[in-house]
Order: sequence, then structure tokens, then C-alpha cells
Amino acid sequence: MAADRPLFPEKQPARLRIYAYSIEDSNHDGMLKVGQTTRNVKSRIEQQLKTALVKHYTIHVDESAERADGSTFSDHEVRARLAAKGFPKVDLEWITCTTVDVQVAIAELRAGTAYGGSHHESFLMRPEQAEAVAKAHAYFHSIWKEDMHAVPRFLWNAKMRFGKTFAAYQLARKLGARKVLVLTFKPAVADAWRTDLETHVDFDGWQYLSRATHTDPTTADKKRPLVYFGSFQDVLGKDKAGNIKAKNEWLHETNWDLVIFDEYHFGAWRDNAKELFEGEDEGEAKKEIAVEYTADLGAVNEELDELSQDETQFLPITTKAYLYLSGTPFKALATGEFIEEQIFNWTYTDEQRAKKQWDEKHPETRNPYAALPEMRLMTYQMPDELLSIASQGEFNEFDLGEFFSATGRGTAATFKHKNDVQKWLDIIRGSYAATQVDNLKLGAQKPPFPYSDVRLLPYLNHSFWFLPTVASCHAMANLLAEKQNVFFHDYDVVTAAGAGAGVGLAALPPVRSAIGNGHDSKTITLSCGKLTTGVTVPQWSSILMLRNLNSPETYFQAAFRVQSPWSIKNPNGDNPNEEEILKPVCFVFDFAPTRALRQVAEYGVGLNPEAHNPENAVRDLVNFLPVLAFDGSHMTQVDAGGILDIAMAGTSATLLARKWESALLVNVDNDTLKKIMSSKEAMDAIMKIEGFRALGSDVFETVVNKSEKVKATKKAKGDDVDPKTKKELTAEEKEYKSKRKQIQEKLIKFATRIPAFMYLTDFRENKLKDVITKIEPDLFKTVTGLRIEDFNLLVSLNVFNSGHMNQAVFMFRRYEDASLSYTGIESHEGLSHYGLYDTVIAKEH
Repeated sequence: MAADRPLFPEKQPARLRIYAYSIEDSNHDGMLKVGQTTRNVKSRIEQQLKTALVKHYTIHVDESAERADGSTFSDHEVRARLAAKGFPKVDLEWITCTTVDVQVAIAELRAGTAYGGSHHESFLMRPEQAEAVAKAHAYFHSIWKEDMHAVPRFLWNAKMRFGKTFAAYQLARKLGARKVLVLTFKPAVADAWRTDLETHVDFDGWQYLSRATHTDPTTADKKRPLVYFGSFQDVLGKDKAGNIKAKNEWLHETNWDLVIFDEYHFGAWRDNAKELFEGEDEGEAKKEIAVEYTADLGAVNEELDELSQDETQFLPITTKAYLYLSGTPFKALATGEFIEEQIFNWTYTDEQRAKKQWDEKHPETRNPYAALPEMRLMTYQMPDELLSIASQGEFNEFDLGEFFSATGRGTAATFKHKNDVQKWLDIIRGSYAATQVDNLKLGAQKPPFPYSDVRLLPYLNHSFWFLPTVASCHAMANLLAEKQNVFFHDYDVVTAAGAGAGVGLAALPPVRSAIGNGHDSKTITLSCGKLTTGVTVPQWSSILMLRNLNSPETYFQAAFRVQSPWSIKNPNGDNPNEEEILKPVCFVFDFAPTRALRQVAEYGVGLNPEAHNPENAVRDLVNFLPVLAFDGSHMTQVDAGGILDIAMAGTSATLLARKWESALLVNVDNDTLKKIMSSKEAMDAIMKIEGFRALGSDVFETVVNKSEKVKATKKAKGDDVDPKTKKELTAEEKEYKSKRKQIQEKLIKFATRIPAFMYLTDFRENKLKDVITKIEPDLFKTVTGLRIEDFNLLVSLNVFNSGHMNQAVFMFRRYEDASLSYTGIESHEGLSHYGLYDTVIAKEH
């Protein structure tokens, strides 16, 4: 053997790839060159084109030619497959076809089967999607094993861009479902449900139907799996006689294998919808949430309350299982609608953690989370002269609704405090004289205001301004157009508010037209509710919160509009697998700091309501959502403890007591009352609570029976109830509502005794579980009149709302610690102190 030949030569890793590219040449217009190589695709193409002196080309396809069993297929087979489909072959390897056509042919050859339509995607589930499917599948089968007739429910608490449609279809496939019903409050998401079903090879042969397909569902092919997409508003809609619409009778007669509720937040949705769209005209607001009722926005609430208790009463639909999808199901989590075994969580924190860990664990592999930007929250304390204009609420906070209040429409719209809003515009672009003088006096570095800091300006090329009303949107557009605001004249201002601006996706075209490719334009979109749900605008990189939002669900639903990924795939036209990230981070700018940080605190706790210490939950969130606060002189990053302290700034003993008197702490719906009635131990425990013996144990049965009787009668007779029956129903309704109120009041009165028990103990309780487990049983019974075992039982039955009690317990303990710490006493060893908190307290006093 020759000395220069190694005994064990290194095996060269040759991998066959199929490629397709186009060139800028009128003779090859609409054509693609399909070829194969074991070399670098770009190098191979450049070698081909070098002799022809062609410099401008675009690579559209660069995929493996390998099958799962290790065998390969050639470019000849791809071209033959395309020819068999009728695509004309021109000049050897050139074919008149599209990129998708080539991808479909490759997918068919790889799988050894022909696909209908445009099925060509063959990507696998991401780890979290596979986990969600596995957990739901296992739970369903565990329930069916115990009772084959049971109808299990499962919740995916998954933020937007989780890939819920694809994962939900994979669950249906794993379950062997043949009939799937998808219901949503947002018909605008229909495109996503249709696209996934019609492009991925796993769902080849499946049928997608909806009102938009204009196909009679009763004529669907019974041999193929069916997915029907509809809105709650359509399915719930009844004719004038109160009967199911004739066109929907088939839907109620079908035995579904799986019913999917998309974007349904169990009561959180209807509250959020009202808050998101309350600035719009009533008619516009109803259109935005697709309400087909003639009544106001709250007309559907009673029926939705029924759904959260029993779907079969609300929707006369039969199914084997329910899957719920929501990005902000905080009320469902906090009220115990689902137990831990029924929930899969994928939150913003999970997403950003996966993004970070992927780069650490797979540095040589494309990061599938790379394009999902990390959020930044920046809050600004306004100068005293502006704060004095609009302060309100229990914390005397800056009232954005009042500050930006306006009257009129169109060119006649104007701000109530126009001069002060002008000062605010000057502030955010760093040109307000008073703040500049203050900065010079303090010797401070110029604070990073949105439209003045060069580091922030690129992220404000395309921004979303969330205002209180239609009038304020029009007034802002008018003010920005005035001569003194020449800085903003470089921005194309789109007013997406009021009648004529379009509903749902219809409001989007003017925004897209103004943005264009996003590189050669600058835009500001003004809205008071439109485009805050169900739309994706990649170029939006920042949102200015200019209205009062009181729930974290609503706040982050709006904020996540700017977290959509913006990237360019195949940026150089020579690598379809390359991705250039154009938006690595995104910004939320808020001008009511206390309220904003309260939203962050509640959102962090809401993501993990069972966290042992809520501060840890908030710390986990701000690890990926940095919070920076400008207090009038300095911009500093706020940690989890500081966020909680600022969020509680102004909290008094009176306000805490009010929290312990909240109706949210107890549940007195029929489902909960039935649980009490079916348990002798629970009934005995309830009777020990002060005031219940006077009511009598039969009060629960009275409330349940009479409420269900009234509901059933109304449902059966609709508008045909005669005057006598209507009078009887009214009397019975008043009776059961009065008794339900009495039950609620007795339970709340008991709940108010828990803080007294906590105050007398030496334990540092952070949540309700601590009250139950770190106990002094005799003291608890003395203070509350109930044994700790009895209280634990009632909590387990959801009589007491553990989620809201967790918050109340933590707030009480934090307030107690802060109050003692402020006087120099440390109630518990290791109690932290926060400089920002001291600043807030000083300002409050």
C-alpha cells in the first residue's frame, strides 16, 4: 500500500440536495431551473452561470433529496413529476412552474405519495408543540379509561405564535378525529386555520369548510376528515322565534370528535373586548368583536357565563372532547376552571427562555425562535405640571383617558387639553424646554425619550399609538399635522378608528399600504381598539400606551401586537434556509408608571398563579421583559421587588381590606353549589360558618333548582312567554338571586377574617397554601370559627377562589412587611428594601 494513502481514509459527508432558481431574463420569465448537487448549492449555481455571464439570480428551493429510509431521489424525478402534472418543460432543466409546485413535487417524492392541492410543508412539531399534543392526548385517554362516555376538557395556555392551529390539527390527527369543529370569537383568524390544513403534508386529504368556502357542509365527503371553522356569533345566533338557525341545524346534529374553542378566555375575553374597544362607537365596537346581537356589548355575557359552567347547556353540540386555546386565560387559571392536569402552558417567558437555550445548546443549528423579539417596557413619570391636569383613581394616578380626551370627528376633532398634549409631544421628542433645563440642573444624562434617542428611533419607524377614543385619534392626527410638529411630518399617520376605517382585517390595508416594505417609509398608526387583536404587522416595533387599561390580559393582548417577528428569509437570494432578523427587540412605552408596573406584576403572577412566591414569578418574567422607569430625572432598570413595590404604591389598609371583601374571592355559581350539596363534609363545614344556620342548608337547593328552572323556561319559550308566566319567572328570579347574594355575603364575611389570622402568626405567608399548611390550627379556628381541614376542603371545591386569594394573601403580607420596614422594624429576617420603593413612598407622603 502506498505510503501516501491513509489506512482508514476520512469519509466525506456527501449529501444530495435539490435546488431551483430563477434568473432575471425575459426568455426565462416564469421559469425555474431544477437541478441537484452534493456541493454547496450557491457555488454550484454560480459555476453554471459563470460561462453565461449571468449575475442576477434568486435561489427559491434548497432542500434535501433524502427520504426517511436513507434512499434518495434525483432532479430528473422532480422534473418528471412536474411534467406529469402538466407543467411544460423548456430547454432541458427549465420548467414553467412556481416555487410551491417544486416543493410539492419534492414532498411527494420524499413521502412516496401524491398530494392534493398545495400540500408541500413537511416540518415537524417543535418540542413544546409535541409536548402540548402528548399531554392533551394522555389526559383525554385517562378520562375515557375511567368513563368512556365522559367529555374531557383541556386548556392550552399558549401565547400567540405558539403555532396553535398546526398543533391542534396534530392533536386531532393523533386522536384519529374525523370531524373537528373550530369555534372562535375572531373570524379574522380563519386564514391561519385554512392555510395549515391545506399546505402541510400531514393533512393531505382533509377537508376545510366554513361560511367563506360557500360549500354545503352536508355534501362533504364522509370518507375524508372534516374541519369546519365557524364563529360563536354565528353558531349562537338564533332566529326571531329563539330557535337555532336552519342553516346551522346540521352542525348541532353532527357528533363531533373534537371541538376547539379558539381565542376564548372564559369571561376574560368579553371583559377584555369591552375594554379594548370601549373607545369605539357602539356600532363599531360590536362589529369589531363580531357580535350579531342587537343589544349592547354585554348582551352575550349571560350565555357565556353558562358556557364556563357547562358547555352542553350553552351549545347543543355533542362531542367527545373539548380543546381550549388562549394566550391570556388568567381568569380560567385563577378561578380553577381547569386543574393542573388539564393545562399546558407556553408563555412569553417560556418562549424567550427556549430562544436563549437553543443558541446555547444548538449553536450550529438554525434557531426556530430567533425571529421572536424580546420585549422592553419603558415607563415615564410626567412633569408635575402635566400630572396636575389629569389625576384620578384610588392611587391618584395619571389619567391617560382624561389627558387625551377630545371632542369632534375628522378635521373638527380637538383635544380638551390641547396645549398640554402639545407639551407631551415635545417631551417624547426631547424638545420640551422645561425638562431640558431640569436635566442641565441635575447634570443627568439626557433620558431616552422615544422620539429623541438615536438608539430608539429605528424602532419607532413604524409604531402603534393606542388612544382612548375615536375623537382622540382624530385629534392626534390633526395635531401631528400642524406646523409646529414638523418633526412628525416625516411619518405617514394612519387613523384606524371610527366608522369608515374598516372592521377587523378590513382596517389593515391602509396600514400595509403606508408601510410598504417597511424600509423606505415611516408610519404612526392611531387606534382606540381596531387592529389590537387578530392581526399581524411585522414592521410595528413599538406601541405607545396612551389610554387606561386595567386588566393585564387586555394590556398584553395589545402589547403583543408589536412582538410579531420581522425577518427576511433568503436575504441574499442564495440560501432559502438563511434568515435575517430585522427586529431583535420591541418596545412598549407607557406614561402611567404605577398602572403599567401593576400590569406587569399581575401578568407575571397570572402566568404562574400557583408559584410559591409571586415575586419569583415576576422575577422570571422581567428576566426576559426588562422594565426601565424614568422618574423625572433618571432612567433605571427595575427589578421584581421594585415592580411589586411600585405597583402597590399608595396601597392602604383600607384598600387591602376592600380586596378581602371582593366578590371575586368566592364562587357561588350553580356548579360550585352542587359540589357543596353532594358532599356531606362540605355541607357540614359550610354550616359552621357564621350566618349559614339561619339561612338553612336547603338554601343551596333552592338557588340551584329555581335558577335552572327559570333558565330552562326562558330557553324553551323564548319570546313566547305569556305575561302570567313571565311574572312568575320574575318573582322566582328575584328570589334565587337574593338567596345567592346572601350565600356570597356570608362567605365573603368569613374570608375577611383570614387577614386577622395572618396578622397574629409569625409565618411569612406568600400564598393561600401557606395559610393552610403553615398553621396554628387552634388559632385559625378561634379567629375564623372553622377548622383548617374544613377550609382546605372548601378551597379544593373552589368555594373560595384560590387564585384571587393568593394575590390578596401576598399583598397583605407585602404591605405588612413594607409598613413595618418603613418604621425601622423588620417583621421577617431577610426582608428586602428597594430604593425605588422608598422614592415612591416619599412622593406618596
